[in-house]
Amino acid sequence: MAEATVDLSELQLAGDDRVVPFQVEGLDVRGRAVQMGPLLNQILGRHDYPAPVARLLAEAIVLTALIGTSLKFEGRFTVQTKGDGPVDLLVADFTSPQNMRAYARFDEAALDAAVKAGKVSPTELMGHGVLAFTIDQGHGMQPYQGIVPLDGSSLEEIAGVYFRQSEQIPTKVRLGVAELFDRDADGKARHAWRAGGVLAQFLPEAPERMRQPDIHGGDGDERDADFVEDDAWAEASMLVETVDTDELTDPQVGIERLLYRLFHERGVRVYEPQIVMDRCSCSRDKIKGVLGGFSAEEIEESLENGEISVTCEFCSTTYRYDASEFKPN
Repeated sequence: MAEATVDLSELQLAGDDRVVPFQVEGLDVRGRAVQMGPLLNQILGRHDYPAPVARLLAEAIVLTALIGTSLKFEGRFTVQTKGDGPVDLLVADFTSPQNMRAYARFDEAALDAAVKAGKVSPTELMGHGVLAFTIDQGHGMQPYQGIVPLDGSSLEEIAGVYFRQSEQIPTKVRLGVAELFDRDADGKARHAWRAGGVLAQFLPEAPERMRQPDIHGGDGDERDADFVEDDAWAEASMLVETVDTDELTDPQVGIERLLYRLFHERGVRVYEPQIVMDRCSCSRDKIKGVLGGFSAEEIEESLENGEISVTCEFCSTTYRYDASEFKPN
């Protein structure tokens, strides 16, 4: 079924936590864009992450929403990093059609040292390692996983490399995160997180136009000395590069207005937005099923005061089980 288009002149702005698909026919570009607010505050506030960790996880959440909402089937899309930096693990998990959860793990001492040294860029916090994009179509289907190195590049750049290597699609990603400080109606200080992102892809009818320069193979590699980038993609890529964090996170600028600012000379078409919700997939029954696979010895070792307590790392919900629930009938 074709997606319904929306006329910008009659547009009801999507608002926060809704991904807006768009198309720029004059440049053979399709993409998705989003601004996030309430969802971020719920996820980040639940764990009270330090600001550098919260910023990094917010970027991962936005990237996951931009890619995950493009799934055309019931399934799950996960972005996960594993590195040797102070923030050694990031996981953002989107289950279609709308559920998002996310979690970050960090070494408190290493993070404090990095903050004192002023080494708080995303690349310095993640360190070197790998970033995995996993698509799981559900029961009976083999998950697909694409892995790219954490090599000192930003999440924006790594996402571009992933699409270039795994999908052969020229892709440009912009991500932005900001903290807002103001006061409520009673004059009390208030803090909130905002984030936004744009993902644009070059999808011309003629596949040969999608050709990109080879990934650099080292010093002296001149394989692409004669490469000429397609003019349409060069223009689109340049326009997306101009987007800054203030534009992506400004609550007074709807994402549709931002898209119009970027592409109005070429004409931009937007589609019905897709909501993203803070909703974990854990449940008491699911966790009990996992515990049911433990041996009697493992169950005994897990007991404390006659019960087993399990807290979900994503949503912080604690589930408690009496020892009698795992005794053989």
